[in-house]
Order: sequence, then structure tokens, then C-alpha cells
Amino acid sequence: MNKTMFFLIGCALMASPVAAQKKWSLNDCIDHALQHNISIQKAKNRIQTQGINLKESKGALLPSLTANLQQGFGWNPIAEGSGSHTSYTGSYGVSAAWTVWNAGRNRLNIESAEKDVAMSELALQASGNNIVEQIAGLYVQILYMQEAAKVNEALLAQDSTIYARGEDMVKHGQMSRSDLTQLEAQVADGRYAVVNTRTQIDQVKLQLKQLLELAPEDEIEVATAELADAKALRLVPNKMDVYENALALRPEVKSGQLAIEQSEISTRIAEGRRLPSVSLTGSLGDSHMSGSSRSLGTQLRNNLAANVGLGVSIPIFDNRQSRSAIERAKVAEVTAALDLEDTKKQLYQSVESYWLSATNNQQKFVAARKSVESANMTYELINDQFNLGTKNVVELLQSRANLLNAKQQMLQDKYTAVLNMMLLDFYNSGEMTF
Repeated sequence: MNKTMFFLIGCALMASPVAAQKKWSLNDCIDHALQHNISIQKAKNRIQTQGINLKESKGALLPSLTANLQQGFGWNPIAEGSGSHTSYTGSYGVSAAWTVWNAGRNRLNIESAEKDVAMSELALQASGNNIVEQIAGLYVQILYMQEAAKVNEALLAQDSTIYARGEDMVKHGQMSRSDLTQLEAQVADGRYAVVNTRTQIDQVKLQLKQLLELAPEDEIEVATAELADAKALRLVPNKMDVYENALALRPEVKSGQLAIEQSEISTRIAEGRRLPSVSLTGSLGDSHMSGSSRSLGTQLRNNLAANVGLGVSIPIFDNRQSRSAIERAKVAEVTAALDLEDTKKQLYQSVESYWLSATNNQQKFVAARKSVESANMTYELINDQFNLGTKNVVELLQSRANLLNAKQQMLQDKYTAVLNMMLLDFYNSGEMTF
């Protein structure tokens, strides 16, 4: 009995359909891209590199220690007397050096390296934001084109019905065959429009797959979302409020501020080159050689030597290198300040552009809905009159084209308004929601 049950269960599992393919939500796409996108991975590697540079800067505060070991072999073929023609020598030593004071340049280098780490982390955030914006654009574009494909498919179904009606009218002498040919061409055009839209969807999906770093053989299906008109008609946020919040949130602005601070540190480092530096050195060495009347132990004991020194380096004339370094650093300060202002200007331009597009397309969407209602009523009326034989094919096809254009324009305005408001929300709060 158990074997029979297991057999039936196994057959049922084999006969069951393949598990439904995963539907990717917008958040799924964003989370996956932030974990796997190559640009993100490169940005993370740059953070690791800057972290290594920071450790190296901190290591400069510590003394250096070097061990030296040298063994020598000599040969003199015309040595006088009965002495050996070969000789051996050995020297051993340990040396240390420590920069006691160099006008604080080592500590300033650490501060500069810390700024580099922070700026690399901000660059990672900026790269992530760029990926998020690209994904949002592609995701909304796919949703728009899927809706457009439904419109084309619905019109194609109507075209096929009208063509079938036309065939019947030709049989009864109510329509010429040339008019039927026009209807047939319209059906063919409708089929092409459906195929073309699907092809465009696949092309956009390919771009999305590349951002997600999916394998070529992987398929992706976005979660179909019923986008209510209210999403396109909600209140557009105040652009100045968005801009002020973006100034506090966007990583490119924070990075620009750190760049100014780092340039000021570079100026202090350059100015420190004019001041003296103090270093402490020490060494311990020993040596021996063959052919001596003294034993190895005696030589090592007698040759052992130690040395400790304190050095002061005072720059007097360096061919204007220090002054040039200071001047370049001050120019870099001005450049960093200008770069920050340019970043703020570009940020405002982005916010202004999104705000204008959201506002404009929202109003266009309101008007487009009215156009669709009018075009749909006209098309239905002419279609009914065509069935009664009071309207010709040209009038029918023209009303169909007007309806198609109105619906496509309405969808475009709707999804464009939604996307731009999503981007405004992203700049306003740092969160991308749909």
C-alpha cells in the first residue's frame, strides 16, 4: 500500500507544471543589483584600497627596523706565503629609524587618508544611487510597454473581428475587395505592432538583466503592478523642499564637502615642508673574517658596536619646491570649492527637471484621459456605422489610429509622471518606492 502511494505521489510530481518563474519587484531588482552589480563591486574594492592606504599612513608614525646580513667570499690566486688563497667575511646588523617630529605631516597624512576612505564610501553610495535610478527607469518603462502591448493586443482582436465582418460583407456585396484588403493590411500592421512592442520589452529587460548581472540564459519577469491613476495624479512635492533635503542626503554633496576639507589638509602638509624635522636613529652591528689569529667568538665580541643618533633636517633652499607645493594646494582648495558649487548646481538642475516633467506630464495625463474617452466614443460610433454600411474603411481606420495614438499618449504621460515623482521622492528621502 505504501509503495503504491509513493508511486502515485511521484507520478503527480512529475506531471505537475514547472514552478512559476519568480516575479521581480522593484525592491527585488534594487537589492539584487546593489549586491551583484560590477560597478558596485569595483566601488567596494576602492574602499578596501583606501583602507590599506590609511593603515600605511598610520604605520608611518612607528619606527622602522631593518636587519642586515652579509656573507662574503674572496679568492686571491697569488697570495704570498703558505696562507689560504680564499677568505670569508661576515657582517650582521640591525638599524632603526624614527621620525620624532616633521611639523605634523604624518598625522595630517592620516587625516587625509581618512578623508579618502570616507569619500570612497560616499562614492559607493553615489554609484548605488545611480544604479537605483537606472533600475527605476527601466522597471517603469517595462510596465509602460506591457500596458502598451495590451492596448495593441486589444486593438488587434478588434481588427480581426472587423476583418471577419468585412469578409462577410464582401460575400454579400456590401464591400469591395479593395476595402477588405485595407482591413487585412490593418490586421497585419496590428500583429507587427504587438510583436514590435514585445521585442522592445525584451530589449529593456536585457538592459535590466545587465544591471542585475544576471546570466544570459536567465529570464526575468517583473511583477505586474496595477498602476492606479491616483499614483500619477498625487500631489507633486515642492521642488525647493526636495532640493534642501537632497543637499543634506546626497552623497555627492557630502563628498564635495570632504574634498574641500582634504584640500585644506593638503595645504597644511605643503606648508609643513618649510619647517625642520627631527629623527632618531640607532644601529647595532657585528662582523668577522677568516684568516685572523683571533677566534670567531673573540672577533664577534670585539667587533660588536652600537650607535644612537639624533638628526635635525632644516630646509633652507629647495629650488622653490615647497612654495610651489603650497601654491598648488591653495589652487586645489579653490577648485574643490568650485566643484562643490557645480555639484549643487547640477543637483538643483536634476530636481528642477524631474519636477517640471512630473508637473507637465501630470497635466498632460489629465488631458490625455479626456482624449481617450472622446476617441473611444468616436471609434465605437464609426465602428457601428461601418457595420451598418454607412461608414467606409478609411474613416474606420482613421478613427482607430486616433484611438491608438490617444491611448499610447495617455500611458506615456501617466508612467512618465509616476517615474519623475518616484525620482523626486528618492531625492527627497533617499528611498525609492513604487
